[in-house]
Amino acid sequence: MRFPRATQLPFNRLQNLQKSLGVPLPSSTQWDIVYSTACQVTPAYEELIRQAAQGEIVYNDDTTMKILELMGKRAKRKALADEDAPKRKGIYTSGIVSTGSGRRIALFFTGRQHAGENLAKVLAERCSELGAPIQMCDALSRNMSGEFKTILSHCLAHGRRNFVDVVERFPEQCRYVLETLATVYEFDAEARELNMSKQQRLVLHQSESKPLMKKLNKWLTRQLEERLTEPNSGLGQAITYMLKHWEKLTLFLREPGAPLDNNICERALKKAILHRKNSMFYKNERGARTGDMFMSLIYSCQLCNADPFDYLTAIQENEQSVATSPKNWLPWNYRNQPQAVSITA
Repeated sequence: MRFPRATQLPFNRLQNLQKSLGVPLPSSTQWDIVYSTACQVTPAYEELIRQAAQGEIVYNDDTTMKILELMGKRAKRKALADEDAPKRKGIYTSGIVSTGSGRRIALFFTGRQHAGENLAKVLAERCSELGAPIQMCDALSRNMSGEFKTILSHCLAHGRRNFVDVVERFPEQCRYVLETLATVYEFDAEARELNMSKQQRLVLHQSESKPLMKKLNKWLTRQLEERLTEPNSGLGQAITYMLKHWEKLTLFLREPGAPLDNNICERALKKAILHRKNSMFYKNERGARTGDMFMSLIYSCQLCNADPFDYLTAIQENEQSVATSPKNWLPWNYRNQPQAVSITA
């Protein structure tokens, strides 16, 4: 019986479900199977990271997560035993989505590192001949990639959300901002519908969106300079955010292919949030790494319109070939291999 994919149920729930079906499958046995399979798919996962590093645009963000080994009394005992234990307390799952050459790749990393630190590890695999990629994220400092140079773009949807949050208190002012941004998004949707090239899309935004954004910038500046809006109010803070990050929020007006928002990464992080809701936590760091590996491969399959069950089966059935030539066994090209057998055909 094939259970629905992406249910992300914890092993103990699957154990009870299997028992009710008369096919006992203890949680410990499930882990042994999963970990054994993880060793087989590791070459493909590592190659997926290398391919993601070559992307034209990288999106990143993170969400909180729980690893029991790093929390509470367990963490205190570990800190006492290890003088070099990290002082950082937070635990996160970082989501990174890389796009380029018509492909989209999703990666997940769970631990104490922030999204920017995990992005730096990925970009360490980038070919030196390639130029800096466009990086899309929100304005939090922990999302920055540090030593690796990127063309930084901030999420316009985050700026918009600040006005949505105060629209009931400042309806007229917020309406102008939201209607202006809605028009910009309409032009971007038009570019997608017409399948415009990056340069054609840039020309469209420069001719249609740029005058609107220039007018909006003047309006925002006037609100603060002429004291038409109290700077410490919710509206004032929303305006201050937009003006402070204006250059990075409007990169799409200057750089071909620059996105408007980070929504693709936020959709990816919903996978981690669903896991957190259903399973609540990882037991230890090894379990977190294993979960990240499978989540990355499965969601990358979905982004490439490949069947995750079929893909993971093909990887296991061709373990030797995957180990020697992992670049030939990625979600978008594995079916091109003569050894690959589709079980869903």
